[in-house]
Amino acid sequence: MILVLVMAAAIWGLGVVMKTPLRLRLGMIFGLWLAVVLAQLALPAGNGLREATGGDVRPWLALGVVAGLGFGYRALIARLRNRAKAGEAAVPKAPKGTFRPAELDRYARHIILREIGGPGQKRLKAARVLVVGAGGLGSPALLYLAASGVGVIGVVDADVVDNSNLQRQVIHVDDRIGMPKVFSAEMQMRALNPFIELRPYHRRLDEDSAEALIAEYDLVLDGTDNFETRYLVNRVCARLGKPLISAAITQWEGQMSLYDPAQGGPCYECVFPVRPAPGMVPTCAEAGVAAPLPGVIGAMMAMEAVKELTGAGLGLRGRLMIHDALYSETRMIAVKPRPDCPICAARRAVA
Repeated sequence: MILVLVMAAAIWGLGVVMKTPLRLRLGMIFGLWLAVVLAQLALPAGNGLREATGGDVRPWLALGVVAGLGFGYRALIARLRNRAKAGEAAVPKAPKGTFRPAELDRYARHIILREIGGPGQKRLKAARVLVVGAGGLGSPALLYLAASGVGVIGVVDADVVDNSNLQRQVIHVDDRIGMPKVFSAEMQMRALNPFIELRPYHRRLDEDSAEALIAEYDLVLDGTDNFETRYLVNRVCARLGKPLISAAITQWEGQMSLYDPAQGGPCYECVFPVRPAPGMVPTCAEAGVAAPLPGVIGAMMAMEAVKELTGAGLGLRGRLMIHDALYSETRMIAVKPRPDCPICAARRAVA
C-alpha cells in the first residue's frame, strides 16, 4: 500500500514540476487507484501483486469514497461561487452620484455611526474641501479627508518636497524629494482612495487668485506656516461666507479653531487682531517641532471637517483648542466675535 501512495506522490510531484494541468494529474492518480482496485478484485488471494498493494480491496474503496466526497464538496463550492459571481454581474450598476458597492464597503464604519450614517456619508461625498498647505498639518488632514470619502479635495502649495520635511510630513516619501508637494500629496491620496476627485494647485495663494479659488469650495482648512497667508485666507473666507478651520503648531504646542462669522462665530482676526512682529514667532525650522505633533493637530483638523460637513457632534465654532503635547494637556478657550473687527463686523451687521 505504501508503494502505491509513493507512486501517487511521485506522479503529483512530477506533474507540478512539468506544470501538467491539474485535471490530468488527478486523472493519472485516479487511473492508478482504479488499477489497484481491479487488481485486488481480479487476482487470487496470495498473488504477489495483490499482496504488494495491500491484499484487501476495502481500504482502497474507502479511500476512493473519501476522495470522491472531498472532490464533490469542492466542486459544489466552486459552483456556488460561480453562481454568486453571475448574480453580482447581473446587478445593475449604481446610478451616477450614488455609492458603488466598493464604496459602501469602504465607508461602512462611517455609515454605521449614528451621528454620520448614510446621509452624512452622502454629504461627505458631495462636499468640496480646500486645504491650504501640504506640509506638516496638511499631510494628515489630507490623508484623513481622502480616507473619509470627501468627494472633491483641493490642495494648494507652492513648495517642493525637501528631505527635512519627512520628519513630520507623512504624506510625502523619500522617493519624491524635489517633487511639488501638491503632486506628491495627490499621488498618496489617489493611492489611498481612487473614488474621490483631487485638484492640486502648485502655486502660492495670493490676493489675485484666492477669492476665485476659495469660492469653488464649501470648507477651507488652513495649515500654513506664515501669517500673511493665514490672514489672507481668513479675509477671503469671511467675505465669501465660507467656514475656515485654521491651525498652527510650534515645538510641542498646537492650536485650532473653526472660524465662521457667517454662522455667528468669530473670524481669525477677531481672535488674533494684531499680527506678531517679524521674528517674534519662530517658525518650525527655527524653533523645532516634535514629529507627531502636526499629525495630532492635522488629524483633529480632518475630524472637525468631517463633523462640520456632516453636522455631527459639537465643533470648535466659538472655541479655541490649545493642545500641549509635552504635558499631555488640552484646554478650550471661549472666543467671541469682536464688534470692531475690520474683517467681519460689517458683514455681521448686514446679516
